[in-house]
Amino acid sequence: MTAVVQVRDAHVVHKARSGGLFRRDRVYALTGAELSVAPGETVGVVGESGCGKSTLAKVLVGIQRPTSGAVSYQGRDLWTMPPGERRAAVGAGTGMIFQDPSTALNRRLTVRRVLRDPLDVHRRGTRAQREERVRELMALVGLPPVLADALPGQLSGGQRQRVAIARALALDPALVVADEPTSALDVSVRAQILNLLLDLKERLGLALVFVSHDIQTVRRMSDRVITMYLGRIVEETPADRVTDAARHPYTRALFSATPGLLDPIDPIPLSGPVPSATRPPSGCPFRTRCWKADGACAESMPDFTAASRPGHRYRCHHPVEEDMPTRDLARQEP
Repeated sequence: MTAVVQVRDAHVVHKARSGGLFRRDRVYALTGAELSVAPGETVGVVGESGCGKSTLAKVLVGIQRPTSGAVSYQGRDLWTMPPGERRAAVGAGTGMIFQDPSTALNRRLTVRRVLRDPLDVHRRGTRAQREERVRELMALVGLPPVLADALPGQLSGGQRQRVAIARALALDPALVVADEPTSALDVSVRAQILNLLLDLKERLGLALVFVSHDIQTVRRMSDRVITMYLGRIVEETPADRVTDAARHPYTRALFSATPGLLDPIDPIPLSGPVPSATRPPSGCPFRTRCWKADGACAESMPDFTAASRPGHRYRCHHPVEEDMPTRDLARQEP
C-alpha cells in the first residue's frame, strides 16, 4: 500500500540572528527525519517544546521545504513538482488544523466564507454546489446552520475549532495534520473535539498526524507514537505499548511525567535543561540528561534498532529492558 506521505532523511536548518559578524549560528530544527503515514492511520508525535514537532508537521504538509532530504506525497516527490502542481496537490490533498482557532480564522469573514474559501480557490463545483458543500461541512462537525453567517469572534472556542476542522476537510484531503488542536480549549470542550476527530477519522478514512504535548491523549488517539528530541525522531512505538514497553529512556520519562489517578507512579526526573538547538551535543543529543549515558553516547548517534514487536524501533545505545514496568524503572533511576 502506497503511503499517503513519506519523509526521507529530512533536515531543516535555519539561520539564527546570533553568532559572529561573518557567520551566523544555525538552528537545527529537524535532523534526519524518517516517517511514513499510511492511509487511514493515525500517527501521534510527542516531545518537549522546541523538539521539532511543529517543524515536522509543516514539512509533511508542504509549508516548510526541508534543507535536505525528500518528501513524497502519494508516491511523488513534492519538491520536484512544478510549483503550480505542488500547490494544487498539497492544497487539495492535505489539511492542517492549527493550535489557536482564534488566530487561524480570518475574523472578518463569516463561517460560510471561511468554509467556502478553499472551494473557491480550487474551483470546486458550481456556486450552488459550493454552498451545499458548506452546509455538509457544518453538519459534519456538528455546527448548527444558523451559525453560517456568524463571525469567528461571535463563536465559542470549541465552535471556532470545529470551523477550523471543517475547513481542513473541505476538499476531502487524504491527510490531515493536527498541530496541538486542543491546547487552547477547556477540558470539557477538548474532549468533544477529540471525540469528533476520532469519529471523522473512522467515517472518512483519514490519515491523521496528531501533534500534542498531552501524552495520554496522543496514546489514546494514535496507532503509532513518534517520540522526538532536539529535532530527531528517537523512537517509534505502537500506541498500545508505549506506556510500559517503550525502550528509549526519554520516552519512558515523558510518559512517567503524566499524572494518573488509577495507577500513579513517581515521575522519572531529567536533570539539566534541554540543550540548545544551535549547538546540539555530540552523539546522542539526550545524553546530557540521561542517567544511562556513557562515552559511547558522546561518540555517535545510534542507528534505529528494531524491537521484538513489529512496528517498534528506537535509537539508543543503552535501551530500557524489554517490558520493564516504568514503576520499576523510576525506582532504579538515581
